[in-house]
Amino acid sequence: MIKVVSEEKPIYVIGHKNPDTDSICAAIAYANLRNVIEGTDRYVPRRAGHTNPETKFVLKTFNIRKPEYLDTLEPRIRDVGMRTTAGIDAETSLKKAWEQMKEEKLRTLPVFRDGELVGMITQGDIARSMMEEHDSTVLSSSAVSCRNIVETVDGELIVGDPDAVFKEGTIAIGAANPEVMVQHIKPHSMVIMGNRADAQISALEQKADWLIVCLGSEVFEQIKRLAKENKCNIIVTPHSTYKTARLINQSMPARHVMYDGDLVFFHEQDFVKDVKKTMTKVRLRYFPILSRENKFMGMISQRNLLDMEKQQVILVDHNEKTQSVDGIESAEVIEVIDHHRIGGLQTAAPVFFRNQPLGCTCTIVARMYKENGVEISKDMAAIMCSAILSDTLCFKSPTCTDIDRKIASELAEIAGIEPEKFAEEMFRAGSEVSDKTEEEIFYQDFKVFSVEGRDIGVAQITIVGEDLIEKLSERMLPFMHELLGRTHLDAAMLMLTDVMKESTELLFVNKKEQQEMKTVIEEAFRVKAEEDHVFLPGLVSRKKQLMPRITIAMRDM
Repeated sequence: MIKVVSEEKPIYVIGHKNPDTDSICAAIAYANLRNVIEGTDRYVPRRAGHTNPETKFVLKTFNIRKPEYLDTLEPRIRDVGMRTTAGIDAETSLKKAWEQMKEEKLRTLPVFRDGELVGMITQGDIARSMMEEHDSTVLSSSAVSCRNIVETVDGELIVGDPDAVFKEGTIAIGAANPEVMVQHIKPHSMVIMGNRADAQISALEQKADWLIVCLGSEVFEQIKRLAKENKCNIIVTPHSTYKTARLINQSMPARHVMYDGDLVFFHEQDFVKDVKKTMTKVRLRYFPILSRENKFMGMISQRNLLDMEKQQVILVDHNEKTQSVDGIESAEVIEVIDHHRIGGLQTAAPVFFRNQPLGCTCTIVARMYKENGVEISKDMAAIMCSAILSDTLCFKSPTCTDIDRKIASELAEIAGIEPEKFAEEMFRAGSEVSDKTEEEIFYQDFKVFSVEGRDIGVAQITIVGEDLIEKLSERMLPFMHELLGRTHLDAAMLMLTDVMKESTELLFVNKKEQQEMKTVIEEAFRVKAEEDHVFLPGLVSRKKQLMPRITIAMRDM
């Protein structure tokens, strides 16, 4: 039986690369909201990077499952609807293979041996095998089984071994008189004949191994005994000699005509774009798909790829392509929920776009719960409150609004947490980086900003306690210099933000002359900076305090 795999695809809700707590929690909370509203489980949260220590603390505290990692939205073959079929065994007769193709409306079937894919057979392969001229040894050269012969001619084995194989000798038609027949029947032959006993005996005397008796004719007991003595198989068929002769070659096994050379197949994890390139070079209609364990899964055609539905996604906490998961251009963005500036993301069709100048995406999501009359559960309230505390730095960030404070207070009451106390615990957990590599530390909350044609990577770590600043500076500055040497970044910055003291130690490195970036920092904040670091009291926001001033200073210079 054949079916087209077309299960309803999930819609991914996903934040930006190197996700922070807001990015992760907004994805979880918004996916939950949409599922509740629509009465489905189709909306699935995903993450575009590793969770940082702060986010891990939040999820663990409230027993929330971490979203699965999504490395790319570039479609893979497993995302394509494929045709599934049981296929056929290598010993299956051509007749049965053809009938299965007609029943399943397929022109190609996979061929297996002991469960392993060994070839492909098409209607064209079978048709060619029937139309080509063959000599009288074609059937024996295919080593056809007795079972295939009986099945193909709708016959019955009345004498002989059902496991016998016709593997030597020719095919002859026993229509002539015995005197003529002896000139054409060779040892081990298969003779198609009627009910003439003298002709049957003559064939046995010539050491024929197979007698196909047509029109359902009765075979005398004397001939049966003689056949047993000579180890000759007798099959009785209801068909005429003409029809039997026409059918007999269809008993050949599929392996005899299938294509088993360099099979062109793909694996479920292969990217569609790579498969398309290969398909254009090979003139085949269907291609087998294998699992990671090399087990057959189904078949696809070029048409399947053309008809493929794009993966639908909802972006939260960002709206710029550079911050999105890889392969975003291959997906269909259907919604954007964000609180950042509007970037350069382009969509093929209009989308639901909600962007508000608030301190946190989860503030927007929480308002959408209320607007839709959906009760906020304790766990959803907890993670959304945590995200607001994180993004607003416990209401100390200039991005924080009265709406953020109000929503966070309402969520904290539902979740049963005290905001300031929980925020300090959360920030301390986020400051624990002793077991992290420099790369893990830098990328746990990282974004790229394009300013005056230059890409500036800005990371931020919230810390509690001055002792961490000196230790992290010694570790991170060499890494940041090394980072510029192997990436496209023109400059890199790391904000070591002490939330409780509302200040930031800013580390900065430049791909060109270091003095150039030092001058930019001094012009932007009207301070005297060291060669690669500067203390900035009152600065806690990357989006609203750091980058706007850096941008203006670079433009002015």
